[in-house]
Amino acid sequence: MGLRRIVLRDFVIVSELDLELADGFSVLTGETGAGKSILIDALQLVTGERANTALIREGAQRLEVCAEFDNCRSLDSWLNDTGFGLEDLLLLRRTVDTQGRSRAWINGSVATATQLRALGEQLFDIHGQHAWQSLNRNEAVRSLLDAYAKLNTGLLVQCWQTWRQAQAALAQAKSAQDTLALERERLSWQIGELDKLGPRQDEWDELNTAHSRLSNAQALLDAAQAAVGLLDEAEDSAADRLGKAQDLLQTQSQVEPEFAALAEVLGSSLAQVQDSVHSLRAYLRRTEPDPQRLAELDTRVSQWLALARRYKRLPQDLANLHQTWKDELARLEAAADLGALQAAESGAREAYLKEARAISQARAKTAPQLAKAVTAVMQGLGMKGGKFEVALEKLAEPQQGGLEDVQFLVAGHAGSTPRPVAKVASGGELSRIALAIAVTTSELGSAPTLIFDEVDAGVGGAVAETVGRLMKQLGRDRQVMAVTHLPQVAACADQHLLVTKQTVRDQTTSSVQKVQGEVRVAEIARMLGGEKLSQTTLAHAQEMLQARQ
Repeated sequence: MGLRRIVLRDFVIVSELDLELADGFSVLTGETGAGKSILIDALQLVTGERANTALIREGAQRLEVCAEFDNCRSLDSWLNDTGFGLEDLLLLRRTVDTQGRSRAWINGSVATATQLRALGEQLFDIHGQHAWQSLNRNEAVRSLLDAYAKLNTGLLVQCWQTWRQAQAALAQAKSAQDTLALERERLSWQIGELDKLGPRQDEWDELNTAHSRLSNAQALLDAAQAAVGLLDEAEDSAADRLGKAQDLLQTQSQVEPEFAALAEVLGSSLAQVQDSVHSLRAYLRRTEPDPQRLAELDTRVSQWLALARRYKRLPQDLANLHQTWKDELARLEAAADLGALQAAESGAREAYLKEARAISQARAKTAPQLAKAVTAVMQGLGMKGGKFEVALEKLAEPQQGGLEDVQFLVAGHAGSTPRPVAKVASGGELSRIALAIAVTTSELGSAPTLIFDEVDAGVGGAVAETVGRLMKQLGRDRQVMAVTHLPQVAACADQHLLVTKQTVRDQTTSSVQKVQGEVRVAEIARMLGGEKLSQTTLAHAQEMLQARQ
């Protein structure tokens, strides 16, 4: 689970680094200035932190960071949706050159910094020396309590948004009543004008066809009569000529067989002429000029053209315009129905309040449980008698997050009054409180890797031992990495990474290596007693490692 490997090229004072990481609890130690936080800085860069040319090692043209993670199944949907594909391992890579140009890849495909950040939020959580600062943000505090209560606030947010939309619709309708009334009156009058016409779809084309036919009725009749005369009624008509030609060819077909086929073609032509004559005579029987119908069509066409000119539309668009106006009027009538809008707003409000009250009950039930759990952890972190409280204060007005504000209060020692976290003076206490909360709520997070960057600052002795024990405990469920200067914490680690700095030919470089055995004992001894190692400090370090492991 978590981070498997990290590779650096020309990053800050690291020339080249290829480091494999293990599960459980890992610590990074080293002398002051050795660059213990370089790995954390690299992880933040490869997960979307703003590119900075100052991170490029002096003399190099570009830096490169690669991080390899186990692919959690929870990421499958995100990777599929963004088109990066599914692999057993998740590979992130980023480069920055001296011109400030940054490029990034996810599983070999080009990615944006925004996509890296979205992925990084799901891969690890970083708790820095100032992790307590997030405890001053109402949303972060509320989210912690909701997660501890296993609350899903998605429906609450949805109900809130629905209510807000209903409120906006009602307010808009109230402020626009006069305007809406004028608009409805205008539309009603225009629709009334078109109602008188009653335009049907495709009627304009039908009108034009019928009007054209009646306007040319006499010419059509004359043409049909003349055609009948030429085809069949004249002394030397087309039908007579075709019949005579067919008879001549048929008479000689015994002598010339080719004439038989030609006679058959002429017979077919004669039949077609006779059919045409029959159709024309039928047309003449049923057709006659109709001045009255033509006058009606003239009037109808004039009505269409007049309305088309009035509304500056093409005549063939009038039917669609009529329906559009009716639809718009129906919408305005609905918008002007304050009763319906008020009912919708009231219903949305009740739905929100119902969900919000259920959330409030769950928070009120869980707040003491979270307070008790964090208080218990505080006792071993140098705050004996200290107390942690989760205060719920009813808001004057409902908000998207619910009906109450959630605030963390803390008393650092017995007899003191719990105060908001922001008002706790000691930075060391703040870090330990953040650690206590992180330990208590760690199982709620989905990120497989937890990183602690010197959150143990300002503690020592038995408290330091407790910090190390708690981090080791966290490492049983998730991958934990900690930058520390405390030997008590380092001795508890499952994997010890030593950061060292070397200067060769006026070039300073930093490296990271896994240490164990005598080298690890020596590092723990250095952390205990400084650079000069005595047999006493070495023995103490050996004893400490044996006891913690």
